[in-house]
Amino acid sequence: MRLRYPAVLIAALAMLGFVNLAGADAIREFLSRHWQRPLAPQGVPPARFSPLEASLQPEACGTCHPAQLADWKTSLHASSMGPGVAGQLVEMLESDPGSALACFTCHAPLAEQAPRVAKRAGVSTNPVYDVGLGVRGLVCAGCHVRAHQRFGPPRRDGSLASATPRETLPHNGVTRAPAFLRSEFCQSCHQFTSDGFALNGKLLESTYNEWRASRFARDGVQCQDCHMPDRRHLWRGIHDPQMVRSGLTIHASASATRYRPGATISVTLTVESTRVGHAFPTYVTPRVVLSAELLDQAGQVIAGSRQEKVIAREVTLDLAREIADTRLMPGAKAVLHYRRRVDRAGLRARLSVVVYPDEFYTRFFERLLEQGAGRGEAQIREALAATRRSIFPVFEREIPLT
Repeated sequence: MRLRYPAVLIAALAMLGFVNLAGADAIREFLSRHWQRPLAPQGVPPARFSPLEASLQPEACGTCHPAQLADWKTSLHASSMGPGVAGQLVEMLESDPGSALACFTCHAPLAEQAPRVAKRAGVSTNPVYDVGLGVRGLVCAGCHVRAHQRFGPPRRDGSLASATPRETLPHNGVTRAPAFLRSEFCQSCHQFTSDGFALNGKLLESTYNEWRASRFARDGVQCQDCHMPDRRHLWRGIHDPQMVRSGLTIHASASATRYRPGATISVTLTVESTRVGHAFPTYVTPRVVLSAELLDQAGQVIAGSRQEKVIAREVTLDLAREIADTRLMPGAKAVLHYRRRVDRAGLRARLSVVVYPDEFYTRFFERLLEQGAGRGEAQIREALAATRRSIFPVFEREIPLT
């Protein structure tokens, strides 16, 4: 995918000192080559490479980069070809191979990871397919290896060149590129293009554009600053409670400290997106629920007292229609105003914010199993169980009302 920037805008920003024109051009050209889709096969490794240097397996990289490997194993990138995706592809590779191969573009991008390859005459067996690599998801080589040449970010001091002859270094050293520290590097997989799938006039995934329109882009805060702190290969997001809490400011309050039976209580729960550099949540799969309800003296929920407010982009399971979009753009708030009559003493209001990271997938996998998942059924059941386990609270507070 080739990145496009309006030439007039770039020139104007350069004149004002906000962008280095030569640097912007260099980053654009590098990314245009680096993320050319589909990725080309690695080819034959250099003759001097050992089997370890020629390997594309993450564990080979981890021999010298154990910390990065350990982080990657805990990330969603490592499970991007997990049972939910793999279970769907079992049948899709037969019934709709073109769409199946499109999934590999981001979920397992190396040419060596796809069992089939698209050609002008159709789809055929991939001669370079590595079955052991195909199930590993977005591996180290997906970002860092092209034609067996290694690429990576500048050193921490910003330098790019090596003082040591590259031919004397393992795997001929590394080509260092500033693009690895820029949000544009993530754009290839986290931003649909203008001709991509859209609902209600909005692309299904538009994370990069959401960031670009935010104050974080204006302040120079890159995706990597939050999702790869200290260059760690973690990519924490909506599935991680600590990451979600770090991006939100949540406040709960009651209009009074005491209420008499018969009075009407007024409680407010506010969620503000203060440190999220894109829409919260950015995709159609998560659902965040703000709720308020009354508890009696025994801690039991009073029937009919629950009230909810949803933060999500809700779409139909066939992706044909957008139902609602209540997501929070950076700096925006969601407020739940809760009013109820207090009919007895000893009541408490319980306020909570719960994240359902895989809400869409839960419903989708349930429907798929109802209709028949074919040979991928066992994997889909495993994925469904995982989506149900992914739910977590990010906030809960009880406010005594008497």
